[in-house]
Amino acid sequence: MALHKIKLWTRQHENVLKSIEAFGIYRPKKEFLEQKFDSIWEYYSDVYRWYVEKAERIVARPKGAEFPIWLSVTSDMMLQPVENNVIIELEAPMDKVVLTDSEKWGYVMNYWYLPIDNSDEEKFNDELKRMGIGDESELYRGHKGNFYPHLRSKIIRSWERLFEGVEEITPTTQATLWEIRKEWVTDITI
Repeated sequence: MALHKIKLWTRQHENVLKSIEAFGIYRPKKEFLEQKFDSIWEYYSDVYRWYVEKAERIVARPKGAEFPIWLSVTSDMMLQPVENNVIIELEAPMDKVVLTDSEKWGYVMNYWYLPIDNSDEEKFNDELKRMGIGDESELYRGHKGNFYPHLRSKIIRSWERLFEGVEEITPTTQATLWEIRKEWVTDITI
């Protein structure tokens, strides 16, 4: 029985391709993300660690993979080539892929409450106004979370919705993998 596969695209530093060619596999390390994000890594590190914890419950994280690899599910949405980077096209087994929604991920990346719908978002925003909170990210990143731990917890719990409703590929669907294997690579754009 053939395993269902999905075509994906990712833009990676040329060293990732060298690793795949030399070792037959690439698994991201924390230091690669620190280099990529440079001075803003500290800002994003908490949500990336949160993502790792949740995503590895969906797809087991192999030893040596510290963080996920982000991929596009359509060529229209793939990141375009830039200097010292390559576009890797691959076909990965579906059971190795975690699908999420890029718009929902934006809420998580900004430390915002991820609402169920517009009504839920309005209700949460009203709650923030009653508490005198203008920037909800301060509930996670700043001291306000100490004063309003129930709101901070509510934000973090809402992020679970990132993994909901991704049964079909839509224009906002994105993917992550824990590794890229040489046998999955179908094309390289330099």
